[in-house]
Amino acid sequence: MAITRLAQPAPRWISYIRRSFSLSYRRNSEVFRPPTAPKPVPDVKLIKENVDVFSQNCVDRNYAAYKEYPHRIRELSNDAARLVEELKTPRKQIKEVEKAIAQLASRGLASDESKQKLAALREDAHKLKNASEEALLRKDHIDEEIQRLALALPNLTSLSTPVGNEPRLIQYINYDPERPPSWTKKHDASRSHVEIGTSLNLMDFTSSATSTGWGWYYLINEGALLEQALIQYSLNVALRRGWKAVSPPSIVYSYLQEACGYQPRDQHNEQQVWHIEQSEKDKAKPQRSLAGTAEIPLAAMYAGREIDEALLPLKFVGPSRCYRAEAGARGVDTKGLYRVHEFTKVELFAWSDNVKTDPADITYAKSAPLNGLFNELLEIQLEILTSLGLPCRVLEMPTGDLGASATRKRDIEALFPSRLRIAEQQSGTDGKLDLETAWGEVTSASICTDYQSRRLGTRVRGRDGKKPRYPHTVNGTAIAVPRVLAAILENGWDEKRNVVVIPEVLRPWMGGTETIGTN
Repeated sequence: MAITRLAQPAPRWISYIRRSFSLSYRRNSEVFRPPTAPKPVPDVKLIKENVDVFSQNCVDRNYAAYKEYPHRIRELSNDAARLVEELKTPRKQIKEVEKAIAQLASRGLASDESKQKLAALREDAHKLKNASEEALLRKDHIDEEIQRLALALPNLTSLSTPVGNEPRLIQYINYDPERPPSWTKKHDASRSHVEIGTSLNLMDFTSSATSTGWGWYYLINEGALLEQALIQYSLNVALRRGWKAVSPPSIVYSYLQEACGYQPRDQHNEQQVWHIEQSEKDKAKPQRSLAGTAEIPLAAMYAGREIDEALLPLKFVGPSRCYRAEAGARGVDTKGLYRVHEFTKVELFAWSDNVKTDPADITYAKSAPLNGLFNELLEIQLEILTSLGLPCRVLEMPTGDLGASATRKRDIEALFPSRLRIAEQQSGTDGKLDLETAWGEVTSASICTDYQSRRLGTRVRGRDGKKPRYPHTVNGTAIAVPRVLAAILENGWDEKRNVVVIPEVLRPWMGGTETIGTN
């Protein structure tokens, strides 16, 4: 019986696969995924059907090095399909040989000729099986490479997101650009929250430098009470709107942090995540990390699980300590509480059902449940910052500012007198103050569609015969305590009385105190 020989891949092709897997192992070895970890399931079909869209998306979002990945995914998928097709013939031949062996054996092996035929058939079967196994191994390698490339791609970008690096202004809060605060006309160092907080004995950076190092701080006296007031007030606003309180852990498995879109190192190879050192006996166990935000442990609540569709949307709000290994380039604008390694944050996180009314809408820009949940989250942020009396602006963030997981993001920035700088020397601006430098982010809100749920193995349990599907996630900051606290000190500073005026909504959690300092 003639044996059909499986087509062999070109030497350059197989060399690419081997080289890619070597690189993949080195690149991913930092984050160990145990066999029990939820299996990530990227939407490879969507990528193959929209190669040019995904490729351009990489360019728009500063992932230009990955722009060929979608094309490579399609090529490898075609190679895998060809292997599957080619395997049909030898598999059929194996069955025929096995049938011939059985028939020959049933008739007996009295003659030497029968024995020789049986030996030849068994040799054919052995060769066919070896060829099939080699082809299956090559297909497994291709599938793993497709998986690696697909998981490296950022989420698709919403049609609402500006392309480039410039955000779009949506609105102002507690601020009239025609009549800005009087302090915007001068640079007054005394309005820095560091100066105010130190003079009123609200924070201590000297002790923290001794105890922990640069990038940490002590909040003391009314400063510590103000932190708790901000937590309680923001929780109260979210709970009143039906969000459920959760107190999440601050330590998570590193592979879960990565699945949520937080990479151990950024594009400049700077460390972003604090990893917990493991003893020698624990080296084989999954690594743990300090959570950069409560978004990660909240998302992990349903990792590897199914959510009953009747429970959606699921809306959680949780306070936690957050840890960031990077704290940005140091300078006067980041002095104090604005950019630190450890801080308290109240996070909003929710799951929405995966409902698409328009099959052509691959970014889910028209999904009513998803956008409704996102708008509800934004309303909570607006209510909190409006009631605190902080001058703010709302921005639709551009593609160049999106992380890997977000399809759309809105930031709210507050005015910080301490960040006001003299404009760079330009024609007609030399020596003038640049108000643009005084804005600083205090909250952020993102839609992540099914990017996180696919990587965390979270599914919606369908009813009435519906197939399980991946829910969508949204997340946002209710309160980033240090930055909002700093904004309150700087904007609430009454230099004539040498006091900070406490926002009225926080006073119930401050024992009714209206000001910090002495008149």
